[in-house]
Order: sequence, then structure tokens, then C-alpha cells
Amino acid sequence: MKIFSAENLSKTYGDKRVFNDITFHIQEKERIGLIGVNGTGKSSLLKIIAGIDDLDSGRMTHPKDYSIGYLPQEPLLDETLTILEQVFQSDAPSIKLMREHEEALIQLTSDPENEALQQKLFQLQKQMDDTNGWEASTNAKTILSKLGFDDISAKVKHLSGGQKKRVALAQILIETPDLLLLDEPTNHLDYETIQWLQTYLSKYHYAVMIITHDRYFLDQIATRVFELDNGNLYSYTGNYEAFIEAKSLREEQELQAEDKRRNLYRRELAWIKRGAKARSTKQKARIQRFDALSSELGHVPAKENLDLAMQGTRLGKQVFEFIEANKSFENRKILHDFNWLVKPGDRYGIVGKNGSGKSTLLNLLAGKLRIDSGEFHTGQTVNIAYYTQETDMTDENTRMIAYIREAGELIETADGDKISASQMLERFLFPMSTHGTPIKKLSGGEKRRLFLLKLLMEKPNVLLLDEPTNDLDTTTLTVLENYIEEFPGVVISVSHDRYFLDKTAEQLLVFQDEGNIERYYGTYSEYLESTVEAEKASQTSQPKREEPVKPSSEQEKKKRMTYKEKMEWETIEDDIAELEEKVEQLNTELLSIGSDFEKAQRLMEEIEKNNEKLEQRIARWTYLSEFVE
Repeated sequence: MKIFSAENLSKTYGDKRVFNDITFHIQEKERIGLIGVNGTGKSSLLKIIAGIDDLDSGRMTHPKDYSIGYLPQEPLLDETLTILEQVFQSDAPSIKLMREHEEALIQLTSDPENEALQQKLFQLQKQMDDTNGWEASTNAKTILSKLGFDDISAKVKHLSGGQKKRVALAQILIETPDLLLLDEPTNHLDYETIQWLQTYLSKYHYAVMIITHDRYFLDQIATRVFELDNGNLYSYTGNYEAFIEAKSLREEQELQAEDKRRNLYRRELAWIKRGAKARSTKQKARIQRFDALSSELGHVPAKENLDLAMQGTRLGKQVFEFIEANKSFENRKILHDFNWLVKPGDRYGIVGKNGSGKSTLLNLLAGKLRIDSGEFHTGQTVNIAYYTQETDMTDENTRMIAYIREAGELIETADGDKISASQMLERFLFPMSTHGTPIKKLSGGEKRRLFLLKLLMEKPNVLLLDEPTNDLDTTTLTVLENYIEEFPGVVISVSHDRYFLDKTAEQLLVFQDEGNIERYYGTYSEYLESTVEAEKASQTSQPKREEPVKPSSEQEKKKRMTYKEKMEWETIEDDIAELEEKVEQLNTELLSIGSDFEKAQRLMEEIEKNNEKLEQRIARWTYLSEFVE
């Protein structure tokens, strides 16, 4: 068994201690979720394991043939390459062979009569046979197809940021390393792709360590959870649900121990204040114990309590209204005769495929874009806080405290208390010692948390949230969800995060093709379940597939086949053999189609249909064989 071991790892950035002598081991087939508040060093730990950053002290050991693959939040790709060249860039022999084979296929497609290319392809195919490369090739094609890449000849430079992230994800999955390090892999993925990745990682034969904000995703795949907290690492067995339960128990025990220390501290303090004149050995020991207690107090991390119940501004009866609205970009319809009335207190989730226009709708609501035709009205009392995917921090030399003071020096809570900007930073997990830190020195997640805090301090009555779960840690998300639960205004969120939408949205707008938008009253999980049920219903409404006959009470008594069944029995074995041959032919064709991923998808669907037919005929053969004399 291959094991990755890390012992006494320590790392400091400037005056910030990120890890403090942490030790852990990763075994084969473990799927570890890495959790912690933004800025605690999650991404830094992945970079150190991947060999990108150096340690201050400690050591990491693993077998010589141990391979590590790393997916950063913002991958750097070579924009001069095609998708094919990028995903098969590894120096691993199996990847190089697949790359050469795919390139030869593409060349031969454009020059089919070239004998030299034919001979080259023949030799490469022989090598694929010898090294069992076809299985790896099929896996690679499946990964690319599921991540939405049908044209792998496209240049990387023409891809969007989300597409580049998926190219990097495809590359790392195709390499199948002994340890996969994934930093927010579900960002920019739609629900169907997240479901596929969840299944893929659950069956992955090697080890995985993953940072993710998607708590449903983490709950499904994690077998262990690592939590980074104040430089320490805590390990919990099980998934996200088990982590929440175990962490609550640990914090309760630590707080009880802290209370005992504080009581002892008070007694020792009272004795010290009495100023004993005689300094016996026993008294000196008590003084030393007092000093030790003083240094221990406060080392237990307090429970995160981000109370954001701030006073908002009044919202009138009119919020937003679209009447027969239309919007298009480059002949692509975003809204088509769209009618929508938003009322005070509404909670909407906006879902749909990437590029369908969800963020465009938020920009229309925020006044950053205008509709092409129709009517759009905004209420006079509407005060919008717009949390965008781009953090609005123009001058990153600004210090945190100055940035927050732009929203106000004093903030009034819902209870009427006055809180300073500095106190708000502390409530949002920014210690007093960090308030003078320039924004440029913060991690990406810390910048997002600071940006969110400033927006909420501006007393909005309408929240527009564009992918709020990207780059925010689970603790901050939980607090934001609780804030939304108490928020009296309107909340409209674009997100792929099922957990977040289930907690914050009561209605959905589902973006479909050609500017059509479906309304759904209920949670996102309920909507997804309804679509699955609808698909099942549509399949059953089509001509019924042949099912094996289930014997009724009369059939149980029958001893012979009917004439029709006898005729069926005569040909059923030939039918089964024909279907088996068909499936084998399709599998052979799938292995040799090269870079045509659209055709690969069609073939996989056809293989699945024929396998279903085969199972039905075998079940029918089993039934009829009971009556054969």
C-alpha cells in the first residue's frame, strides 16, 4: 500500500504562522476533505504537498514511484496549445502514447491515403494493445466528454475562465496520479457535471485531498475530513455530517477544559495578589504554575460567532418588475417576452447551464445592463448590495480597516447596539492585529469575505448574489445563510451549490434555451428530483419495452408454453447472441474512433441501450426455460 506521510510541517508567511508542527498520513483510496476558514492555509498546504511551495520545517515522505497531481483554483495553461495538447501534456508513458495516437488519427483524417501515417498509426495501435492503453484512452474520452469538450482541436486561448478550469481538471483526472489535490474543483461546473465528478471521485482507485465549498459534494465523497484551525490540524473520520458532529463535541470538551483552567487561574491570581512574603520552594512552584496557566489561557479557539444582524433600510411594496422584456447577446436570446414581478420578502434561486444568461439577469437588476425591448421597473426604496464574481477592490494598497470604514465608522445592529468598524472586522474573523494589513496581502478567500462584510454593512434591502459560494469557506457560508434567514428584504442568488440554494431559496428561475425561463416553487433539490421523475415518466409513456413476464397465480400452475412462446423460444438464443455481438462491435468501434467525442457519446448511449435489450432477452430466456421439457 502506498502511503503519503507528513511530519511536523511548519510554514510562516511574513509574520503569520500558517501551520504549527502538523502531522498527518494519507492512505490509498482515502478521500479527504480539507476544511478551514479562508486564510488558514488550505491552498498553501496543497501547494506544499504538490512541491510548489517550500516548508519552513518538517518532512514529507512517500514511495519513489508516487505521483501527485494538483489542480489550483486558477490554473495556468499554455494558451498556444489546443485542448488535446494541453490535456495530454504529461510525461507519463501512457499519456504520451495516447497523445501520439490521437495526433496520428487527426493527421490521418486530413490525409487518409498517406501510407507513412497509416504505418505510424498501426505501430501506435500495437503499442496500445501491448500496454492496455485502450482502457486509458476510453477513460480519457469519457472525462473530456463529461466535462463538455467535443472539439478538442480548439485553442486554449479562445476558452473562458470556467472552460480553462475544466481543461485543467480533465488533464489532472486523465493522468490518474496516486494523490489528487483538488482546490475548489466544482467552481464553474453545472449540476450534471458535478454529479458525474462526484461519482468519478467516489470510485477513484487512489487517494484524493479536496478543498470545496460544496457541502453536499463533500458529504457524498469524503471518507475523512482535515480541519485547519489556528495553525493546528484536526482529523475526523467520516463525511461532512460526521465532521460537524465530531467538531461540536471537540469544541464542547475544549471549552469545558478552558473553564477549569480559568477557575484555577482565578484562585492562583488571588493567592499571588496576597503577596506572600516567605518564598518557600512550594510557593515558588505555585508562582511558576501561575505563569504557565497565564500562557495557556486563550489558546482554545472560540466558537466562530459571526453575528451579522445589522439594521437595514425600509423596502417599499415595489421591488422589481419585468413586462414583456427581451434581451439578446450576439443573436443569442437571454430573455424572451419575460414577465416577472419580485415582491418584498421573496427568495429566488437562479439556475441553468453555464452561459445561459443568469449573471446577465443580475446585471439587469443592478442597472449595469439595459433590456433591448419591453419594460423594467425598480422600486424607489430599493437599496441593492451586489455580490459579484469580481471583487470590487480598486486599490489593494488600502488597509482593511480603512476599506471597511468606507461603509461607515459605526454600524447599528438589529438590536439597536452601536458597533465600530473594527469590532465588525473581529466579528468577521479578522483579529485586531490584522486590521492594518493591506488588502493585497490577503488570500483570495479573505478578500471575498472582506468584500461581503462591506456590502452587508451598507444596510441593503435587496441582496443580489452571483455565485456567492465560490471561494468562501463553509463557516462564512453558514453565517451568510443564517443572515439571509433573518434578512427582511429580497434575496436573489445565482448558484450551482445545492446546499446553499436549499437553505436560501424558496422559488427558482430555471434558464433554458432561447431565452425561455421556467418558474419552480420549491427548493433546488426538489426541482432536481422532479426533473428525474419527469424523465422516468417520459420513458414509461413511450412504447413499452419488452419485460419478462411475471407469473400470476394461474401462470404459476401452467406446465407448458403457449404456441407463441414456443416460437419465441426457437429464436431467443440467436437474439441473445446477436445482441452480444452488437455490443462487442460497438465497444470495438468506440476504442478506435479517435478524437470524435460527439460520436463517442452517441456510441456510449447506443451501447447502453443494447445492454438493456440484452438483459431483457436474458431475463425472458430464464422465464421460458422453466417450461422446457
